[in-house]
Amino acid sequence: MEVGLNHFLFVSVCLFSLGIFGIVTRKNAVMVLMGIELILNSANINFIAFAKYGNFGYQGQIVALFVIILAAAEAAIALAIVLNIYKTFSTVNVDEIDTMKD
Repeated sequence: MEVGLNHFLFVSVCLFSLGIFGIVTRKNAVMVLMGIELILNSANINFIAFAKYGNFGYQGQIVALFVIILAAAEAAIALAIVLNIYKTFSTVNVDEIDTMKD
């Protein structure tokens, strides 16, 4: 059995679905961030798979590397925001944080 494009797309769809499920159902901000990371990883799988099977050269790998760098920056900034929210409200549940500070 040979691994083809359909296998990569199936894994990507599974990761994307789990990411959306994590974003929609979780109240904890860290879990929401983990869902966003799953979605970005599913996009990376698509970029790499289409680069391999679509004969696009190294363009898919370059874009995937850019997405990884973007995800690292997003995680660092988002975790700093979550720590600030925890310091202010003493919780990281996104449904309990509904007031903005003046």
